[in-house]
Amino acid sequence: MEFNEELVDRIEKLSTKYKASGQDLIAFLDGLLYADYLTYWDYIHLDTLLSLQKPRTPIHDETIFIIYHQITELYFKLTLHEINYIVRQKNPDSSELKKSMKRINRYFDALCHSFAIMSEGMDREQFLKFRLALIPASGFQSAQYRKIEICSTWFICLVDKDFRDSMEVRKASIEEMFEYVYWKKGAIIEETGEKTLTLRQFEEKYSDELIRLARSMEGKTLWDVYLHLENEGKADEELKELFREFDENVNVHWPLQHYKSAANYLARRPTDLAATGGTNWQKYLPPRFQKRIFYPSLWTEEEIENWGKSWVKKNFIH
Repeated sequence: MEFNEELVDRIEKLSTKYKASGQDLIAFLDGLLYADYLTYWDYIHLDTLLSLQKPRTPIHDETIFIIYHQITELYFKLTLHEINYIVRQKNPDSSELKKSMKRINRYFDALCHSFAIMSEGMDREQFLKFRLALIPASGFQSAQYRKIEICSTWFICLVDKDFRDSMEVRKASIEEMFEYVYWKKGAIIEETGEKTLTLRQFEEKYSDELIRLARSMEGKTLWDVYLHLENEGKADEELKELFREFDENVNVHWPLQHYKSAANYLARRPTDLAATGGTNWQKYLPPRFQKRIFYPSLWTEEEIENWGKSWVKKNFIH
């Protein structure tokens, strides 16, 4: 083997790198010599990944349900991975933010466009059978989704719309606002006003963690990053559209995909079936009821008033 100038340069750089750790380069080269080659299945822990599906029933379509939810959580993890990268930057520039927002929108585009796997890809009778074995577990309990919301906007935007103005006027604390966060309304038993077991479980496990996250994100959310660039005159129309797309993806397209699925499997007149977690999906999922919008100032009054209507017309009205 010829020890050309390029190879010698690499060896010298490796030697410098490992010298800083107090070790000799030879020891590391010996380790490399004895190490096995890396395989695809070991790198992504394929055997472990494929062992994580544990159906609660022998019903065939439950596996579809499990795997799609696992895929969803992985996309959520990718989204949080990208958001964390953005908010950790001391002075992110517009081009970096655009690149990250495009990635995040691709993740949600993939989720929304693949949702037919859930909404149309299971047998209704099978679904209605295995879902009974899942009570009170629900996708409502996805903490990663809540973290995406918290990292994306000011916490006041996540407060139930009926309490948002009063909370904003008196500059309520994160702890105060958390008691009125919009998602709690979707897991309240209407007849009694009591919290469902689904919500009680979720709060017991995640409330403290989510409140800590919300506190830590004050002044550091995606919206704060955008506003910083806007104040410097660096938030152009392309960046604005990327934020609008993200807002619509998370707060219109994604919940309405779930609504469409629920309508396919649970809606039967005169009485609609409850979701597995007891969530009030008929009022919780439609954006027109929640009016949950991350970036209100990026939308016109008319767009806010008609929030989600165009999607409903396209998918439900023919």
